[in-house]
Amino acid sequence: MSAYEFFYGPRLIAGVDAADRLGELLPAGPSLFVTDAQLRALGLADAALAALSAAGVEPRIFDAVEADPSRETLMAAVAAGEGCASVVGFGGGSPMDVAKLAAYLLGTGEDLDTLWGVGNATGRRLPLALVPTTAGTGSEATPVSIITVGGAEKKGVSSAALVADWAVLDAALTTGLPRSVTAATGIDAMVHAIEAYTSKRLKNPMSDLMAREALRLLVGNIERACDFPSDLAARGAMLLGAHLAGVAFANAPVGGVHALAYPLGGHFHVPHGVSNALMLTHVLGHNLHAAMPLYAELGTLLDPEMGRMGMQAQAQGFVERMGAICRRSGVALRLSEVGVAAADLDLLASEAMKQERLLVNNPCPIAEADARRLYEAAL
Repeated sequence: MSAYEFFYGPRLIAGVDAADRLGELLPAGPSLFVTDAQLRALGLADAALAALSAAGVEPRIFDAVEADPSRETLMAAVAAGEGCASVVGFGGGSPMDVAKLAAYLLGTGEDLDTLWGVGNATGRRLPLALVPTTAGTGSEATPVSIITVGGAEKKGVSSAALVADWAVLDAALTTGLPRSVTAATGIDAMVHAIEAYTSKRLKNPMSDLMAREALRLLVGNIERACDFPSDLAARGAMLLGAHLAGVAFANAPVGGVHALAYPLGGHFHVPHGVSNALMLTHVLGHNLHAAMPLYAELGTLLDPEMGRMGMQAQAQGFVERMGAICRRSGVALRLSEVGVAAADLDLLASEAMKQERLLVNNPCPIAEADARRLYEAAL
């Protein structure tokens, strides 16, 4: 047996209306409640906020988190949380990422600029609960927080200290999502599973187990969740799949798809799941030779009939299956649909090279010329 380490992540609480239990989890005293204005307006946070108040945990609401949250937003959340005893992140990946770093900065008082990268946050954060309202980012399971700095560049903090104490999966919170969000976030979670399973670094039997089951759940339920949004069984399966994918890539980090997706979010404000969908099949094709045995395994996982084919056909069939899922979901399939022009490709390729912490995990190298070619193929 090869040596490896595996970190399971937060304590998991799952079930319909599970978010109503937040008051049982957190210490008494004020709690910084990080969310966004749209979720507040929809009333999705009302029950959780009432449960906190009833338990003597005074929620101090910060609802100014935007997509691709900025450093300024993070620091505003930290300022709002001064004197709090705990932190709740309620929403998609953006509120949860802000909540993770806010809990750490409030607990330690450290300088954010000393934390960027892997393993630099080693202090003790405030108690933290994360409640995803989309089945996609898996942020509730991971030690990673992504923040936009300088207006366009995405930088990350990845350290075990950011892993939440509790992850609360409540399928009822996801039933009101628009089809486009369900599709994009579901594809985001699939990319997490795929890239964890094929990661060049730190891939191990436990991350493989989580990634395979995550992909099985996500592929098996995304169409039902899109077409029948009130189906709690499908929604619950998607939430669990996204969570397991998060656990997988918290241990076996993601690679080239994410590296090329981040500049699309930073410069063109493309939602992260859509960015991943736009680049998925192109990067899979680039990786096909290096990752062929692993793609073949995932192909037979999704379609046992592929077991009668050769390895190359299985791997190619897997890539084609993922492309078909993207097409049926209705997400954008061309960069031109999200405002990218040929004149932008050099910038995107250059920006992708800044994602060194992700590129090193890809099954094969992606040089700047490769990145430009892949963006051009997606245009």
